[in-house]
Amino acid sequence: MSDPLIFEKNGPVVTLTINRPESRNPLGAPEDADNFTAAAARINADRGVRCVILTGAGKAFSAGGNVKAMREGGDGFGGPGVHIRERYRNGIHRIVKSVWGIEVPVVAAVNGPAIGLGNDVACLADTRIAADSAIFGATFLKIGLIPGDGGAWLLPRIIGMARASELLYTGDTIDAATAKDWGLVSEVVPAAALMDRANEVAAKICNQPPDVLRMTKQLLRQGMLTSFDNVMELSASMQALAHHTKDHREALDAFFDKRPPSYKGE
Repeated sequence: MSDPLIFEKNGPVVTLTINRPESRNPLGAPEDADNFTAAAARINADRGVRCVILTGAGKAFSAGGNVKAMREGGDGFGGPGVHIRERYRNGIHRIVKSVWGIEVPVVAAVNGPAIGLGNDVACLADTRIAADSAIFGATFLKIGLIPGDGGAWLLPRIIGMARASELLYTGDTIDAATAKDWGLVSEVVPAAALMDRANEVAAKICNQPPDVLRMTKQLLRQGMLTSFDNVMELSASMQALAHHTKDHREALDAFFDKRPPSYKGE
């Protein structure tokens, strides 16, 4: 049986590939929460990792939750409502929280449809690059469900409340060009060039000092959650730490020597 989440490390870049291409990479099977949680923990513990690329196998990024399992009451979708609530908390929500908790930048390479939970998982990334064949949708209401995977919090912060509301209330899908216009993705490239471009962006990210890179991501995340004054106080503390890193000294020396820096994560 093939691994439903492929973990590949190439130097400082980890590529995570959702790997159920025959069914358009649905998520929510019992093993998915453990697989994503383990992958995130492995990434966070490895100080050599500086960037993650998240993508899907085949022609889809992820079609979202397993609608067939929902209809049949499988994969934790059956039984009393209180039981389903706990299965969301311990299943799908663990997938979402593990991706959100990755400490290094995450680039979503959206190779095809990203629908429902698949769209939410893409939104957990720090930036998204779309193939020209990509489609995005928050189609929960079309199957009689709420946006139960974090999308109600994520989408308005990425594309604004009005457009997030339009996507959720209508159940419409948008193409890659519209997604770029709305700010859901940063760029659109031909499908054949997607992974090359994602790796180019990852390589640029990996050229930054790794400890300060992780602190910068944490600062951005805190900026979504707390007040300006709190962010300023956290910034002062993190900046003090940054000034004492060897990588800061290396960056200054490289600047004045007019050469590329060589960061060690120290």
